[in-house]
Amino acid sequence: MQTDRTPSENPDVCVVGSGVAGALVAYSLARRNHDVVLLEAGRRFDLAERGRQLEEALRPSRDINDIWDMGGERDQFTSSGDIYYGLNNTRVKAVGGTTLHWLGITPRFHEKDFEMNTRYGLASDWPISYEDLRPYYAEAEEELGVAGSSDNPFAPPRETGFPMPAFPPSYSDSLFADACDDLGITMHSVPQARNSETYDDRSQCVGFSICIPVCPSGAKYSADVHIRKAEEHGARVIDRAPVQRLDHDSRGERVEAAMYATPDGARHRQTADRFVLACGAVETPRLLLLSTSDTYPDGLANSSGVVGNYFMDHPIVSVTAELDQPTNQEPIGFHTRESHQFYDHDDPTPGSIKLVFDNHNPANPAEMAMRGGDSGVRGDLTDVLTGDSWGDAVLEKMRGATPNRTVRLFASPEVLPRQGNTVELDRSKTDNHGNPVPDITFSVGSHGRETMAHCREIQRDILDELGATVVSESSLENPRVASHKMGTTRMGVDPDTSVVTPELRSHDLENLFIASSSVFVTGGAMNPTLTIAALALKLADYIHSDT
Repeated sequence: MQTDRTPSENPDVCVVGSGVAGALVAYSLARRNHDVVLLEAGRRFDLAERGRQLEEALRPSRDINDIWDMGGERDQFTSSGDIYYGLNNTRVKAVGGTTLHWLGITPRFHEKDFEMNTRYGLASDWPISYEDLRPYYAEAEEELGVAGSSDNPFAPPRETGFPMPAFPPSYSDSLFADACDDLGITMHSVPQARNSETYDDRSQCVGFSICIPVCPSGAKYSADVHIRKAEEHGARVIDRAPVQRLDHDSRGERVEAAMYATPDGARHRQTADRFVLACGAVETPRLLLLSTSDTYPDGLANSSGVVGNYFMDHPIVSVTAELDQPTNQEPIGFHTRESHQFYDHDDPTPGSIKLVFDNHNPANPAEMAMRGGDSGVRGDLTDVLTGDSWGDAVLEKMRGATPNRTVRLFASPEVLPRQGNTVELDRSKTDNHGNPVPDITFSVGSHGRETMAHCREIQRDILDELGATVVSESSLENPRVASHKMGTTRMGVDPDTSVVTPELRSHDLENLFIASSSVFVTGGAMNPTLTIAALALKLADYIHSDT
């Protein structure tokens, strides 16, 4: 049966993007009887496909782009600046967005993250406070299903407990515990949108240990959960409908339509009373910059000239070491202990640090089996093609394999927003619709560099106390990034220096809103997804009350 991708007839709200922000906005409004249409650039993956995707994920010849249909002409990009930004390694264009393959960690930002200028004279303050988001953080935890505990003495104030109990510490966590006690470092549980027990008609985590790139059980939250709920309340979702531009009225005060393409080569014009952009910190500014007109020659909602500026992410600082004993008896695909002891700080520099005790295993059992029982991770494809061992012989080989003796620490350091970190249009390269591709410029800056160096010092102290031998360290000069894309359409009260108001309404167009990490003013050192969700729920309340 052919899918109907023609426009809806003037709905109340048109949402662009179906990640966690778009899904929650669509659901929250649809359940309160608003007529909602959602446009998604990528395809819809059925839950029944995840078994196939699991098999593909285990094959060394396949990568995350293959599993989620990423890459090719549609997803071309360029990268400038000090650090290469591998955009397609860290995003999914599909119904559910990047939550289809995220790790699932959901801490709240701290109070200081909203007050960086007031407290330290750095960056800018958010125009809203932690207290403004606090009830929406609680609602987001309920909606996503977050497992956690009150054992974190450094966490910001809470109003309720977590929906589910935290995951217990792993065996490797226990190895770190004595060393941290001796150093006076407090370890605690990790809030995460992963079911520690059955929740919201989704199963308890069953420990497949391949959370990235795919959770086959559905125990880890992904935004397609709320897409389905939104549809149950009457929302309409049009997949494979990449929006090409936004058109405004003759006075330049309101958005009139989202122009989108469909796989049959047709172009459509979706009108609505209100528009919500929820396509992330890269595609949101790209769409605005593509939507030029005589009134807005520099792009829509860009009278400030800062659309695409202040792009942020978290560089990863990691150290891997070896012990003279087994370290990970039951490998899982996510970590269960962190320390936020180094997050709130008195002096401006070094900045905040989120320290993670990784449940590191270089090869999980599924990967070993696919390699014919080989516990190495050298990427030897001949193991799969010819088979070192098969059947019972594989099991015997795996039972006799050398146990894992590695431990790993990694950290997310705070990086300040910098105007020169940007998402711009690269007009020398185009996508499959002839549009300029995004060009990402990203560098860390001196504040981030000092904070990264402090991360490394803490990690080495712990490993020295543990008696471990360091075998590898991440580069501090050219770090890998965490895929925590933030900034580019920042919120503020001054239309000359920001893109949206504290209510997330465009300063320039009265019916255009942005629900995305792109509105973040600063990025702290925490994973951004719960804050994205909280802001989306807050925006939905505002739109509902404003109608």
